[in-house]
Amino acid sequence: MEKELEKGVTANGEGYAGTEWNILGQVYFPKATCDSTFAFETNSDPGQFVPVHVHPTQEEFILVQEGELDLKLDGKWMKAKAGDLVRMPRGVPHGYFNKSDKPARALFWVSPARKLEALFEKLHNMTDPEEVVKVSALHEVDFLPPEAND
Repeated sequence: MEKELEKGVTANGEGYAGTEWNILGQVYFPKATCDSTFAFETNSDPGQFVPVHVHPTQEEFILVQEGELDLKLDGKWMKAKAGDLVRMPRGVPHGYFNKSDKPARALFWVSPARKLEALFEKLHNMTDPEEVVKVSALHEVDFLPPEAND
């Protein structure tokens, strides 16, 4: 069954259909979902991050809305500030880190949607990082060893 995009507005500071996820302490709000794309907002406090990983089946984008993020993209460090768009082709290792002393907020989206929304539903309130890595691999997100974050 095909999941089509529903028209409408997802309000600022809210998730689509009132949904909010806590993934290892970071707050995620789904903004839009259909077969061709999945968009979500993240709110990262200083020191929070998502380790380097790969989406083998999806292109991913980040539009930084507030603050700044340090990114490890294909082995190179770069910085994205409010208003910047980050492009991450499928298969390219990437991770994001809030190394600043201020919160960061960003809109992410992947295309196609594949299993990412289902992954976030499973990860909600999960506390064991090792289990997060295992469940992520079952949903087409492969984390690299910790040294990839250096």
